[in-house]
Amino acid sequence: MSPSGPSDGDGYDWLYEDESGRHRPRPAASGSAVPPPNLPPPGSKGSRPKRSKDRKDPEARKPRGRWRLLWLILVLWLAFLLIVPIVAWSKITKVDATPDSERPQDKATTWLIVGTDKRPKDRSRGRTDTILLLTYGGGGPSVLTSIPRDSLVNIPGHGRTKVNAAYAYGGPPLLVETMEGATGLRIDGYTEIGFVGLRDVVDALGGIEICPDQDIKDKDARLNIKKGCQEVDGKTALGYSRSRKAFGTGDIARGQHQREVIGAIGKAALSPSTVLNPFTYSRVATTAAESLAVGDDVSMFSFGRFAWKLARAVGGDGRSCTVPIANLSVEWDRERALKYFGHLKNGTTDELGTLCTEDGMRD
Repeated sequence: MSPSGPSDGDGYDWLYEDESGRHRPRPAASGSAVPPPNLPPPGSKGSRPKRSKDRKDPEARKPRGRWRLLWLILVLWLAFLLIVPIVAWSKITKVDATPDSERPQDKATTWLIVGTDKRPKDRSRGRTDTILLLTYGGGGPSVLTSIPRDSLVNIPGHGRTKVNAAYAYGGPPLLVETMEGATGLRIDGYTEIGFVGLRDVVDALGGIEICPDQDIKDKDARLNIKKGCQEVDGKTALGYSRSRKAFGTGDIARGQHQREVIGAIGKAALSPSTVLNPFTYSRVATTAAESLAVGDDVSMFSFGRFAWKLARAVGGDGRSCTVPIANLSVEWDRERALKYFGHLKNGTTDELGTLCTEDGMRD
């Protein structure tokens, strides 16, 4: 205790004495005899505990993890989109469609598309109910051409007769040779589908939209539908693409419907509801592969390009025509047909003008 003043007995009186021994004012008691710690001012870096460099912020890690997951899903999806066609390609039937005769040369690429009337239990080869030519390349728009099945042409070894008999006589090679002789075009690719295949593909897509401009009742085609746009199943789509007796233009109208059905199939196949649905995408690819036959010289890449060009041609980016004809007996208009196929051969399809019409007749 200091002799110059009383002590409160805490042993710290000397802290409050000046040099002469007199007391200085003691600060107000804070409830503790120990002085408060010397803390840094609020908001300074020293007020937060340092984070170990080895510890990662879980909040910063979450967004990065989500992006990695999204990238993984995208990569897997792209792989799926590529693998499915590769597997499907292995299921497509390959046929010999190359004739032995001397063949023409073109600047453009032309595919022959055939729909046969062969049923599953038929032992015969059947006949071609649908004959179409898809021509692309050379700078002009793609062109899809209907060849009426009753067109009279020269079939090598069989004289002048209906073009659909060529397939029955000699299969794909003779049909290719016949079409090359009749048009002057080189057939670079061949693909074929039967009745059942067309029906199954439409059903795999969940149906397609057709837009008949009149009521159609055709007993032979097993078709009874009203006019106007409507969703139809495979059976109805097949009947629509085969019907001809309900129309005054007969085979011409059938060709127009066949192009419409092909366009509707292409539109449905490329729609988001097909491509983004893994089950539909896989089912359509597998069904189409099991329904098609292609030339044995066709590669998967060239077939993919053909399918894309076909969908675009009937989807508004190309032209859809019937071979120029002189009358409803589907006799070809020789002068106009020569000019028409000349433009296809030279890749100048942008110059077709009125040579390209829906029904093949003069405008």
